Amino acid sequence: MTRVICVANQKGGVGKTTTSVNLASALASKGRKVLIVDMDPQGNASSGLGLKKYEYQDNNIYHVLIGEASIRSVIKGTANPNLFVAPANPDLVGAEIELVDVPQREFKLRNAFKELNSEYDYVLIDCPPSLGLLTLNALSAANTFIVPLQCEYYALEGLSQLLNTAGLVKKSLNPELRIEGIVLTMFDTRNNLSHQVVSEIQTHFGEKVFSAIIPRNVRLSEAPSHGQAIIDYDARSIGSVKYMELASELDQKVFGNQSERPKDFRNNNTLDRGLNA
Repeated sequence: MTRVICVANQKGGVGKTTTSVNLASALASKGRKVLIVDMDPQGNASSGLGLKKYEYQDNNIYHVLIGEASIRSVIKGTANPNLFVAPANPDLVGAEIELVDVPQREFKLRNAFKELNSEYDYVLIDCPPSLGLLTLNALSAANTFIVPLQCEYYALEGLSQLLNTAGLVKKSLNPELRIEGIVLTMFDTRNNLSHQVVSEIQTHFGEKVFSAIIPRNVRLSEAPSHGQAIIDYDARSIGSVKYMELASELDQKVFGNQSERPKDFRNNNTLDRGLNA
């Protein structure tokens, strides 16, 4: 099966795109075939992997959502032969308005995914910092969702709101949706508050918190300006090491010891029936 994972948090600046890009690149470096679907009108996941806006200005995920293109037709390759991107640009802002009166508008992305069959091991959806129609489309299309959570006090408030929204999506739009895990980001070893947030989240959510904790790292911040994931920009940096650890942890959860790609797309029988948030 292809695991479709939505990377979501309505709070901005928590590391959603950084996690989407670097987790996908790390999985691809392990031999998994990965597609990033950029659902953020800022298009940072697209540019962060070296895509140029002129290359996809007239053919991107916006055109998929409004029915003018198939998802297969907008997918672009990257420097990593196992990593692909369905790019986005600011036109995507208009999709929320254009789809307001369209029937089944929450399922546009999910329906688009049907043509992918079992081409990818992972589809990672990078969401905008909101809980609007774009994020609803992503949650409706996903098997699971990952929450990047900044190691700061206010991050906890945003988490509860997201989990509440995910619960509503599970109840009304996607009964199979469940949480894949929480990724703690921007951890500062010198900051006592960071340690307190980590301890509180791990105590409350237990196994749902990934063991790999992403630190604040200058090289992580620099990589997007070069159009590269951290594993390509500086494979020896602590940011790269931690995202490789996260990729290994996720891969073990999803596929166990399987070395070959599974066959069935969206085999929902393998999913947990509870959100377990």
